[in-house]
Amino acid sequence: MEKDSKIYVSGHRGLVGSAIWRNLREKGYGNLVGRSHAELDLTDTAATCRFFEQEKPEYVIVASAKVGGIQANSLYRGQFIYENLMIACNVIHQAYRHGVRKLLFLGSSCIYPRMAPQPMPEDCLLSSPLEYTNEPYAISKIAGLKLCESYNLQYGTDFISVMPTNLYGPFDNFNLETSHVLPAILRKMFLGKSLENGDWASVRADLAARPVEGVDGSAPASAILAVLEKYGVRAAAGEGNPEGPCRTEVEIWGSGKPLREFLWSEDMADACVYIMEKVSFQDLCRGQGTEIRNTHVNIGTGKELTIAETAGKVARSVGFGGKIVFNPAKPDGTPRKLLDVSKLHALGWHHRVEIDEGIDRLRDWYVESLAAAGRKAAGF
Repeated sequence: MEKDSKIYVSGHRGLVGSAIWRNLREKGYGNLVGRSHAELDLTDTAATCRFFEQEKPEYVIVASAKVGGIQANSLYRGQFIYENLMIACNVIHQAYRHGVRKLLFLGSSCIYPRMAPQPMPEDCLLSSPLEYTNEPYAISKIAGLKLCESYNLQYGTDFISVMPTNLYGPFDNFNLETSHVLPAILRKMFLGKSLENGDWASVRADLAARPVEGVDGSAPASAILAVLEKYGVRAAAGEGNPEGPCRTEVEIWGSGKPLREFLWSEDMADACVYIMEKVSFQDLCRGQGTEIRNTHVNIGTGKELTIAETAGKVARSVGFGGKIVFNPAKPDGTPRKLLDVSKLHALGWHHRVEIDEGIDRLRDWYVESLAAAGRKAAGF
């Protein structure tokens, strides 16, 4: 890519897309194109076609997706498969039709079978059944991966797919109804710490910035405590003073035993830009023979820890001293999904941010986001 090449980053305001956008900017790429969902609905075929006709991007990074944690994946199965299939089909096909020089499609480690070998190599794809709770999302991402691969083989395009592990970082989704595990734990423990310290200014700032089920920072203490309890932040409020210091516990879904790999989102972005700059589809086909498949690239750290260990690290970082309880009646999801990142390492890229540093960075970003929301509300 040239520094003045026109690069379209879909989903440029989300966790993944915003990190890639910042990385491109930092590396001197100045001709970036982005559209919010309100400006461009990528599930709309005609609108996507018009966008490509008007903008004519030379390079495309597909970072937009309908995403969520176990609860969201379970509740919105139809939306997850339909919207993600449509995004993949529309963007990839229009990129081919309009002569895009290179495209990067981002999937997820959940494309691999529930009981895949550990760590999971790229070639274990489609080798056994998927995890049921995220099957619709996984199928849509597998379809996008195969769409890229198939267009490359038939039309000679240079469309590459990457499969990041669990991501966390700036602009993550902290919605308690739909968020992934690490941001959900961090927000719950931030709220738990604030409640146990009687710091209701922080509790109200949190709810003002990110209301839960319509309950915001101006609601009565009783309403705030009730909605937080529903999402696993329970406070034993003192008699006659619901806003005083109190014992607090945080509930986390599942047994705490599943193992997870976490990657700082800005590391992921650096890997994506590295692949756009230095790797081609032909590079990924070498040594495959007549049947070309599984040319995608895993992006991760190659390291894992249990959900319980993750919760402990977040508690220490945030300063939460209350009780952490696990609810085994809730689903665990896939028992383990560690990525084999040997292909990525062979291509010359390694992660930099380890989990303890990343959690501290996320904590600092979250606290600053509340302060920024407060300044904005005050007109500063």
